[in-house]
Amino acid sequence: MTSEAPMTALDGRNETREQAPATPGAPHRWRAFALLAVAVFMTVVDMLIVNVALPTIGAKLHFAQTNLQWVVTAYAISFGGFLLLGGRTADLVGRRRTFVAGLALFTAASCACGLATSGTFLIVMRGVQGLGAAAVLPAALSIVMNMFPEGPERNKALGIWGAVGASGATFGVLAGGAITRYAGWPYIFYLNVFIGGAVLLVAPRVLPESRVPDARRRYDVPGAVTVTGALVLAVYAISQAPTVGWTAARTLVPLAVSAVLLVTFVIVEARTEAPLLPLRLFRLKTLAGSNTVGFLLGASFYGYIFIGTLYMQQVLRYSPMTTGLAWLTVGLTGVVMAGPAQILVTKASVRLVMAVGMAVTASGILWATQVSAHGSFWSDLAGPFFLTGTVTWVFIPVSIGALVGVTEREAGVASGLIDSSQQLGGAIGIAIASTVAAARSQAMLGHGHAAADALTGGFQQALWVCGLIGLAAVPVALVLVRRQAPAPRPTLPDTARPTTPSATA
Repeated sequence: MTSEAPMTALDGRNETREQAPATPGAPHRWRAFALLAVAVFMTVVDMLIVNVALPTIGAKLHFAQTNLQWVVTAYAISFGGFLLLGGRTADLVGRRRTFVAGLALFTAASCACGLATSGTFLIVMRGVQGLGAAAVLPAALSIVMNMFPEGPERNKALGIWGAVGASGATFGVLAGGAITRYAGWPYIFYLNVFIGGAVLLVAPRVLPESRVPDARRRYDVPGAVTVTGALVLAVYAISQAPTVGWTAARTLVPLAVSAVLLVTFVIVEARTEAPLLPLRLFRLKTLAGSNTVGFLLGASFYGYIFIGTLYMQQVLRYSPMTTGLAWLTVGLTGVVMAGPAQILVTKASVRLVMAVGMAVTASGILWATQVSAHGSFWSDLAGPFFLTGTVTWVFIPVSIGALVGVTEREAGVASGLIDSSQQLGGAIGIAIASTVAAARSQAMLGHGHAAADALTGGFQQALWVCGLIGLAAVPVALVLVRRQAPAPRPTLPDTARPTTPSATA
């Protein structure tokens, strides 16, 4: 037995006593969970729903081609940069309060995006959207963690959570194409207003409130400033690198400042009495391993979606609607595979499901490297898409493993940490894949290849990189994630009877 299990058991008893008054009963827990899932699905969809609408947005708002990417980048920078701060705010201020405030900001910014008449205003509001999402996501996951005890019940909840995340990513591409074609691009943002408004009306009556039980709450301002600055600059530099070049000053200077801020953050956290991110969390082997796998998963899978979308639209000449329908294959497979994943996590182990899921997903991405310039969905894409749908076998155990051994008081920051790992990984993966694809395509064009062949060659090489990044996560899971499955805890508090956790080998 590793040292994590007794820590989990002790912390679990303390958590139950602290949270018992605020924890709803079983039927109410699932009602609250459904509400949180709807809100999180909306924020996940928003990461990709805009992509297929970019050409239309650029034409309607008269964007310069070089500035069009900022509609996506502005959201990614604020979302990825403020996740950790959003998670800690949820711990200190209150998780329901942070969730509601973040959702209100996200909904208002979505309305403003739909009403935008200039590119600059739209970019600014996309940044505000990302800020709201950075509060919603970790607050929602930490509420889920505190509503469901560690063990089979939490695994079931996080199994559904993983399916929501995976299906949201692919649904975003489908919805973006359909809404842009039949209603107009502003309605990809108005959709958030309708859903967000409905959730805001119900949330105060359904969601439990919880926060760190200390009477005195201290805020780590230096830690918040340094880590948020480091993440924002890192995401900015990486997002710009494919356009301006990896050796350009606009890439290297922000990366260097980000590295300095990150080192400063670690020093601050090691010395402060109430750190934003307690470094002792990384002593939990499963948490550290899950965040590493989450980072590699984001780099591999989001890069794959990005390159796959470009291949379908630029080489196969698919419309946005057809592209979305093709990606639906991945989403539906992910939903189907979510049930077996959460069962196996409970009965086998987090480590095993995570490693197998990452190996199968990476294999699907590598299979996609065989796409051709004159391919079709059934001959070139269907097989890889069905195989990569098993990505829920990674999302689910990563979400579970990132919270193993975490106490109630640190639920928000742990949730923000795993979300940050995946988002930063996604930004890096997309930037690397874009750079590799562009370099290979330009080289092939220079050697006289046809445009379609050159584009396909670039996408093939980028998919090789994405697949190999995914394979690198397999040994990480096997080495860093502990053998035991999460220890079950009782659903209802029972202070009269001692709780003895059990672990499944």
